[in-house]
Formats: sequence, structure tokens, C-alpha cells
Amino acid sequence: MDLTDEITIAATKPRVYAALNDPEVLQRCIPGCEHLEKLSETELEATVLLKVGPVKTRFKGRVTLDVSAAPDAFTLTGQGSGGAAGHAKGGAEVVLTETAPQETLLRYEARAEVGGKLAQLGNRLIQGTAKKLSARFFEEFARVVEEDAVA
Repeated sequence: MDLTDEITIAATKPRVYAALNDPEVLQRCIPGCEHLEKLSETELEATVLLKVGPVKTRFKGRVTLDVSAAPDAFTLTGQGSGGAAGHAKGGAEVVLTETAPQETLLRYEARAEVGGKLAQLGNRLIQGTAKKLSARFFEEFARVVEEDAVA
């Protein structure tokens, strides 16, 4: 499954990049996030409660960041397990472009693979849920970053 989207955020590129690396901001924005811990500068651990169709499960997983192109771009890869519900793995490439003095375009391309009961739900349901969760994350992320930029 592949997802591609972009959002314009009313904040500078350094502020957006910093927020993408702030576990407190991320935990506030990730739908269903119960726990998020920064283990190192390039590794995070999370627990997220998700509902995909009739399946509701708690995923635990790790994400590794490649920040070699920061602050213009970074790549993340991760995998998680939802117990009997299944597992997921994937990654994303995020590109930040300052389009005005207080405006940053965030563009991402993500891909994911799921297995177990989740895979049996069908690609259309999983893709739709992933798009909805992604949109919720980025809308909330933009709101939080823009509020922090004003404060």
C-alpha cells in the first residue's frame, strides 16, 4: 500500500522539523497513541491503539529515522506487532520545503505492508483507514505547530 500527500503548515521549516522530532508533539498528533518514547536521536518506540474495520488492536513498534538529509528531508522505517490481529511494517520519505518566510510545504510518500488478520480485511479497507489516519495526523500536526508558532 502506498500513500502520498502534502500539507502546507504556517510555520518555518526549522520549527516544522523540530516538531517532527518532538515525542510530545508526535504523541499528541498520532491517532490512538498511548505511549511514545524517544530511545535515541534516531529511534522511537510507540504503543498505538487502532481500529481497522472490525479489528481493534494495540500495536507496539519501533521507528528508525535516517536524518542524513535533515532538515530538508528524512526517511523513517518501522515495524509493529498487534498480537493476534497481525503486524505491519513500512516507511516514509518526508520532504520539507519553505515556500514563504512563515510557510512550509510538508510532502510525504509512505508505503506499508500488513499481515495476519489485518491483511484479511482487504486492501481497500486498509488503504482507506490508513489515508484517514494519515490525514488526521497531519491536520492535528499542522494545528499544533501553527499554535506553537503563534505562542
